[in-house]
Amino acid sequence: MNPQEIQDGLSEERLDQACAWIARLRSDALSAADRRAFAAWMSESDSNRQAFDEMAELWGDLGVLSHLPIDELYPESVPSTTYRTGAAQQTAATGKREQTGKVSTGWQLPQWLLGGSLATACLAVALWVGNEWLQQSPTQQQIYVTTVGETRTVSLADGSEVKLNTNSELIVNFSREERRTQLMRGEAFFDVARQTSRPFTVAAGSANIRVLGTQFNVERNPGNTRVSVTGGTVAVSESKAASGLEPESVKLTRNQKVSVSGSGIGDVARTSAEEALDWTHGQLVFEQTPLNEALEELNRYLNVPAAAAPGVEDRTLSGTFELTDPENTLSAIAAALGLAEDHSNPNLTLLSAKPN
Repeated sequence: MNPQEIQDGLSEERLDQACAWIARLRSDALSAADRRAFAAWMSESDSNRQAFDEMAELWGDLGVLSHLPIDELYPESVPSTTYRTGAAQQTAATGKREQTGKVSTGWQLPQWLLGGSLATACLAVALWVGNEWLQQSPTQQQIYVTTVGETRTVSLADGSEVKLNTNSELIVNFSREERRTQLMRGEAFFDVARQTSRPFTVAAGSANIRVLGTQFNVERNPGNTRVSVTGGTVAVSESKAASGLEPESVKLTRNQKVSVSGSGIGDVARTSAEEALDWTHGQLVFEQTPLNEALEELNRYLNVPAAAAPGVEDRTLSGTFELTDPENTLSAIAAALGLAEDHSNPNLTLLSAKPN
């Protein structure tokens, strides 16, 4: 069907009705009666359905269609692939391709809308609703920072709560569609308010975390990011993968943890709320924890960082250590593992095996 046949087959009144329905479905005040009326209107004729498809093509360009509850209200009302396939074929025939050489399969502006008073009217309505949508759902960015020795609890706009550990930075970007955060450094415990239609994501080093509503701890270290779950389900994936490979991902449930680094996702291991949230109580709890991992956590609190010498970094540590005096805690760890503290470098404390 060519553009003129489309315009002839669909009256201005019917297209106006389709415009009105999209605006109505976009409203937060959509009622059950509205849903029934929409389904009835779509069932009246194929012309109604076609008019809705054509208007949806235009509104899709504005990003509005993805926010309509079309699938729930009337599955058949989702724009047909026939129109989009035809548009792609027409684009290929005229030689209009993306710079990458691929034919664009995105929403195409219907040609019959390019002329006449109907085009002006519908574009005005669509642009108005697009404007309203942008004004109603701007991206709201907040940045939260803690200094060395400081912790902070932050209440987010969606009802979620985040506890930031010492020397941490969190960037929060909320919009109508999603809740995005980025842990730039440090550690944070997230208690996420459940919103099934608006996922909550955390980007932290090599890891991407996605949830709908749950409790989990994220610890970003120089070489890896550790995620520990204390409630619900959390999806953890690599932020990027080697060329040609899909990013690896795992799902964690309560009392599970995983480490993600540039070399991939490690094995899922057991944890506990006490271990994951020890820092919120001013303690560090280690359960058969390798020394290098224990020092990564302790270094958040030390003025002079500590490291393990080759040969002792894999020694495991168990116990509860207070954070009120981090330097004394370092000495207690060294004593527990029978190690010596080397302070010859003013910028680094080295733990090594004691000489025989």
